[in-house]
Amino acid sequence: MSPTEQPGALLLCRAEPDAVAPAAHLLRESMLLTRAGVEWSVLVPEGKPWQDGGEPVDRVLTGWAAALAVGAPWPVLALWWDADRSGCALASGFRRTVGYDWLADGTPAGEDEAMRTLASRLGLDPVFDMQSLEELTRADPAADARGRLRALLAVLTRAGVALPVGLTPGEPADRLRRAALDRADVQRVEWAGWRETVRAEIGAVERSPLGPWLPWTGSPRARALALAQVGVGLPLTLWGLRHRSTGWAAAGALLLGHGVFGLAYDVGRPRA
Repeated sequence: MSPTEQPGALLLCRAEPDAVAPAAHLLRESMLLTRAGVEWSVLVPEGKPWQDGGEPVDRVLTGWAAALAVGAPWPVLALWWDADRSGCALASGFRRTVGYDWLADGTPAGEDEAMRTLASRLGLDPVFDMQSLEELTRADPAADARGRLRALLAVLTRAGVALPVGLTPGEPADRLRRAALDRADVQRVEWAGWRETVRAEIGAVERSPLGPWLPWTGSPRARALALAQVGVGLPLTLWGLRHRSTGWAAAGALLLGHGVFGLAYDVGRPRA
């Protein structure tokens, strides 16, 4: 397989890098994190679980996006590509993840409703931006799949997305990593064990201006959400492990981790 046909992926988060980092640690994957526009960040995976484990890149990225978004007040857009297809998946809270993909020659292979949902959840203009997105759902002999992703990003610039130079969908993974490492603000996200991750999560809570929107702030709503995350995360983790699904196992583990952190923070926080 030539470098231009190799699978690759990017994760766009609508949040500042310092807000994304604690959640990204829980994916237990090595990634590079840097700014990608106004209130946007991008995660560049350093590993290749879709090659090492044989699981399709779209399934891994959909699971990661769901895991990152489920405990956060910001959406996550996964961009992925391989030799046969390219596509995107948008995750936002507990809502159903929506995605769209194209065959290698650019042939649309998704549902138009997914594009409308994507536009709505990202707050894009329902007329002007939607017209541009609808063009991506129509046949175009001059377009290929990776070109479709670049056209999608062109629309998202109006929502503040600005990927750094070199972080272009379709580029080989090694080039993406080099481009990220060239950034002065790049952060390396690595699994440091549960203890350090818990400290990072709690530190993020105490510094965060988001207050009651976070699922571990000690309110009755937060406790209920933490319990729900544990209840959903445990069976999802077991399902992912049983089916050898790296992405969904990570989603379940992150849900479970968020819920446990929320309950632990509630138990350990000072009382009035």
